[in-house]
Amino acid sequence: MIKNYSVLVLAVMLFSLSGMAQTDIPQKKDLKIDTANKIDDNEKPNEGTSLKIPSVVDDQPQVELDFAKRNPVKMIDDRELVQAGAGMKIDPKVGPIQPKEGSKQHFPDMYMGDVKNNGKFVGIVCRDHENVDGDRIKIYVNGDVVDPNILLTGSFKGVNVDLKKGFNRVDFEALNTGTSAPNTAQVNVYDDKGELIYANKWLLSEGSKATLIITKEED
Repeated sequence: MIKNYSVLVLAVMLFSLSGMAQTDIPQKKDLKIDTANKIDDNEKPNEGTSLKIPSVVDDQPQVELDFAKRNPVKMIDDRELVQAGAGMKIDPKVGPIQPKEGSKQHFPDMYMGDVKNNGKFVGIVCRDHENVDGDRIKIYVNGDVVDPNILLTGSFKGVNVDLKKGFNRVDFEALNTGTSAPNTAQVNVYDDKGELIYANKWLLSEGSKATLIITKEED
């Protein structure tokens, strides 16, 4: 009886182990693969929300090539051209300013300093550095007039001056004050090699002089 009971227990244990073993083993299933994103050639495409851009090929613009019907290009305005400044009124009271005696508007003689140079000559040029208003000057070298009347403009004008040993005095006399006092000018001095060796400016009343000394130490 005990033997049969042992056989029965062993049978039950084997059956239990068999069931557990079958539960742990994964079941085999066939994998089915379908075609991804299958396209139906007969299906009407979805228009969606994309922008509708008009065709530039289908719509052909009509270009008018009949030049006889078009207005020709004019290089000159239909309005009558007038000279620049036409219609501008000038006050007859406007003119040269005459400084009163003792007034602060009077600009006396001025000394512009000195410069040394041993070249054979120097070039002295002047221009009106303010408003170009008709200022005129006279240039002296050692008391002799080398240019009696220079009209100052926006461009440089001047003379070449031969240098003697020692002091060479250059005077610039204001012949007028133009339409707006005082007489204004910028003066540049160049050596015989074309190098700038001096530059200055003056403010002069009519009849006043600006003096520059050029010293030559060697012949």
